[in-house]
Amino acid sequence: MAAIATIFFAVSLSAQSQHHTQLALKTNLLYDAAMTPNIGMEIGVDKKHTFQAFYGYHPWSFGHGDDQKYLKHWIINPEWRHWFCHRFNGSFVGIHAFGGEYSAARIKMPFGWWKELRDDHFEGWYVGGGVSYGYQWVMSRHWNFEAAIGVGAAYIDYKRYDCTVCGKKKDDGHKIYIGPTKAALTLLYMF
Repeated sequence: MAAIATIFFAVSLSAQSQHHTQLALKTNLLYDAAMTPNIGMEIGVDKKHTFQAFYGYHPWSFGHGDDQKYLKHWIINPEWRHWFCHRFNGSFVGIHAFGGEYSAARIKMPFGWWKELRDDHFEGWYVGGGVSYGYQWVMSRHWNFEAAIGVGAAYIDYKRYDCTVCGKKKDDGHKIYIGPTKAALTLLYMF
């Protein structure tokens, strides 16, 4: 978290020398729909580049005892963007990274990926990155809307337990994930 704050501070200082520095406060509505409160900030670096960072946290679980389903996690997600026309308007490509920690049990993942997660409890950390494409629409002087997708890879470290609450450790290891790494429908407030 301190590293992200340091990067934002450095980018802010370099951007202050630019004319018409723009800053946006953001939330990914898809994260919100998945009950993961999140907040992001994006700052204009020059006419065609911006830097953003998101933080999301999902603290809830559902059910009781061994039937408990949950996917508790936090994520930090920085991204460098190149805009094809002007920043904060139109198409962009980006390079994103992400990392965080998780605790998950009784979850059915899409496309049959990580089938063991349906029966066991996993805890660990993850880190990854990828490339993204998106488009941003100007809705008014202070409001924008954005859609973005991305693909990439992630390294997922885990400890596996028998059950959700009281299970003994079965094993540990890691998984490599390659596929979609970003999906965003984002509402922005422009300063």
